[in-house]
Amino acid sequence: MGPKKKHLDYLIQCTNEMNVNIPQLADSLFERTTNSSWVVVFKSLITTHHLMVYGNERFIQYLASRNTLFNLSNFLDKSGLQGYDMSTFIRRYSRYLNEKAVSYRQVAFDFTKVKRGADGVMRTMNTEKLLKTVPIIQNQMDALLDFNVNSNELTNGVINAAFMLLFKDAIRLFAAYNEGIINLL
Repeated sequence: MGPKKKHLDYLIQCTNEMNVNIPQLADSLFERTTNSSWVVVFKSLITTHHLMVYGNERFIQYLASRNTLFNLSNFLDKSGLQGYDMSTFIRRYSRYLNEKAVSYRQVAFDFTKVKRGADGVMRTMNTEKLLKTVPIIQNQMDALLDFNVNSNELTNGVINAAFMLLFKDAIRLFAAYNEGIINLL
């Protein structure tokens, strides 16, 4: 199963408290990704993604300010057959989260949270800035699509939890990209 909703809700509430140390919270999640168990690492990534999407903006700002986030490109859980399979998803998912943070660093906002519509961010952006911003959305979307899960794998609760967050991001990224292209045209 993915992380429990009550735990995620508590962490979201923590990101909104002024006396909570956001760097310490984020570093605790990073520390969990050094574990050798795919379950622990995957749940840490899902929790991080959940906080990036639903937590206070200070959380994603902190992630974007770091030079490195998840260094999981060589992650491999050798404890069993399922560990080998899940390691691939962990590497792909961490790549997307890294790309999401880098995108935030480059444009100072999250494409999945921008105002849409005729007076939205992507519709009102000038052409020069749009030409720099659209490729950033493309990179983030490419990293998201690399997760590449099939319907049989969605029966796993951990993959399913990650997929739901990615699915919501994909819809919002596409909308931002679409509005940027409409503006360019």
